[in-house]
Parts: sequence; structure tokens; C-alpha cells
Amino acid sequence: MSELSFQTAVSLIYPPRCLGCGGKVMSDFGLCGPCWRDTLFIGGSICDCCGAPLPGDDRADTLKCDDCIKTPRPWKSGRSALIYKNNGRRLVLALKHGDRQEIATPAAKWMAQAISDIPQDNMIIAPVPLHWTRMVKRRYNQSALLAQALAKQTGLPVCPDLLMRQKRTKPMEGMTKEVRFSSVKGAISIHPRRRHRLVARPVLIVDDVLTSGATLAASADACIAAGSGPVYVVTLARAVKDA
Repeated sequence: MSELSFQTAVSLIYPPRCLGCGGKVMSDFGLCGPCWRDTLFIGGSICDCCGAPLPGDDRADTLKCDDCIKTPRPWKSGRSALIYKNNGRRLVLALKHGDRQEIATPAAKWMAQAISDIPQDNMIIAPVPLHWTRMVKRRYNQSALLAQALAKQTGLPVCPDLLMRQKRTKPMEGMTKEVRFSSVKGAISIHPRRRHRLVARPVLIVDDVLTSGATLAASADACIAAGSGPVYVVTLARAVKDA
């Protein structure tokens, strides 16, 4: 049997399914029409710091949202692919808690498009780390899956253990912004045997969702303190007020 015939046979037995609802679609890692319409992709004018959508359609100007004006970010620029709502929220939660690791592949394509305007020369990718106790419980780090898939998509090198989470922090759901920032202060550091990989070079930190930005700020602070070049961040989704 030829490879093409084998692939055809497999597709007949296991037809491609929508990432959102499980319905049949034309190709692997796709979304059906209703799920696509329910997935809020970020485009047009955005905040240069966090990637949140802003009124208007012009991406030529460097703009900042109210959150980033009130809370200066340690990183240079940030981007997100989706708004954390509707199907965007369901995809993030399925990847994070539902063992839907295959979502990382299409997510990386969306994230690569989101960072297409960010300079990538000599850049290295690093995921936001999990504490080892949470890693044992969850079995995988969703941010590391996204980082590895994004590295394949962009051709950039990835260092999965560049960042370490030294302190186990409580889940941040329901916490105020102030508590989120205080809870992760000093919790993240650079792996001592990986520091040479980031010295004087740009770092792209990858996470699943940006809410307050506390964890990404702690990660960026650790990179900058270790002597990195400019730090950028990208997430699959961005939580937006009244979205």
C-alpha cells in the first residue's frame, strides 16, 4: 500500500475532527465554521505591551492599553493570538487541564502569526515553568508544549528548562492583581546551567494565557537580571475586560 493510500485509509477510519466541538472538518487541527466564528482572534490595533485589542484597525502606531499604562511591564513587547473568551477560553482550558496536547500545534501557528512583527534575530524561546510538584500532578507543562511547537513553526531555538519555578505558588484564579504579583515575587529564576544561553540575546517567553501578567513579569525579571537582551512575551490568549 502506498503512503497516500495509507493516509487515505487512516482518514476514513479516523476523520479529522474540530478542535473545539469534535465535529468533522476538512483537515487535521482545524475548526468547524461555528467554532471558528466563536474563536475571537486578535487583530487590528493592539497594545504593544500585552497584545490586547484596542479600538481601530491601524497596527502602525505603538499603543498601550490602560492596564499597561498603570502597570509598566518589564518586557519590551507582548503579543497574544486569541481573546480568552468563548472558544478561545475552551481551547486554553482543554490544553491546560484536559490533556488535549494536540491543540499546541495549531496554537503555535496562530502565535507565530501574532509575533510576525517582532524582531527575531538571535532570539531564544523559553516557556513559563511549572513547579515540579504541579508537573508531577499534571504530567506536562502546557507552556512548554506551546514553546516547542512555536520553535518548530518559527525555526527559533527553544530552551525548555531555561526558567525554573523555585517556589510553589497557589492557583491564581480569584486572586486580586496585587496578590497575584506578590505571590510570584522571587518564585522564578534562571537555571544555573542554562544562563549562558540567554546572555545578551533576546528572549521570547511563552505562556498559555495572560491575565494580570504577574507570572510573565516574574519570568522577564529573572531573564533581565541574568543578563539577557530585550525580553518579549507571547501567549495563546489574552484575558480582556468586557470582551
